[in-house]
Amino acid sequence: MGQDKLARFAAIKQFKNVIEFPSDMAGQWGKFFEKEQPLTLELACGKGEYALGLARLYPQQNFLGVDLKGNRIWVGAKKGLEESLTNVGFLRTRIEQIADYFAPGEVRSIWITFPDPQLRFSKAKKRLTHPIFLRKYQQILSPGGYIYLKTDSPDLFRFTLLVIELYGCVLHKATDNVYAEADVSEELRIKTHYESLDIAGRKKIHHICFSLPEQFPQEKDLLLKEKLKEDEGID
Repeated sequence: MGQDKLARFAAIKQFKNVIEFPSDMAGQWGKFFEKEQPLTLELACGKGEYALGLARLYPQQNFLGVDLKGNRIWVGAKKGLEESLTNVGFLRTRIEQIADYFAPGEVRSIWITFPDPQLRFSKAKKRLTHPIFLRKYQQILSPGGYIYLKTDSPDLFRFTLLVIELYGCVLHKATDNVYAEADVSEELRIKTHYESLDIAGRKKIHHICFSLPEQFPQEKDLLLKEKLKEDEGID
């Protein structure tokens, strides 16, 4: 590991807006932020551009970026401290463990911004909108809580729409070209570092907003797998 990374890993341990692999945080996030406000997560947050952007837009809400890579979290956490943004913080952990850190209904909404689309069929279960993950989110989201996906991957976009239809999720909005719309919301105008790298402006940005059903029947997982195999021409 490079010296810069080591220095950043050491630094975030001293940042008051970062917490790593905590053991007793469920129901305690109001204390972490020192203010009880509605809580939104940004999953796979990277450098936290979305969590920071949302925190600037909505000072009456709390925002928590979640990622495993401490050297990336350092960038967002440092900026949050420099701007004195008291309503944004960062949780270093694996997203697979997300349900361990929040009480039922403690999270109002979730943003998933430009995650790895895990394009190979064998990696489908690692997609952050796969039912395996949606069941984890369901444990912590308030009833009717929104999940927002923003991606430049048409494959992840179509996969998520398939999951929404197959499992009876509630689709609130879907667009395959965000910036072609006449009225783009302030939230969707926030750009991550990854998105800003599209210098030529050739990529279409896709967006979905949906909420979860009460149940995620396990038997539909096999049907989802079969549909994915059909789509990819796998015998």
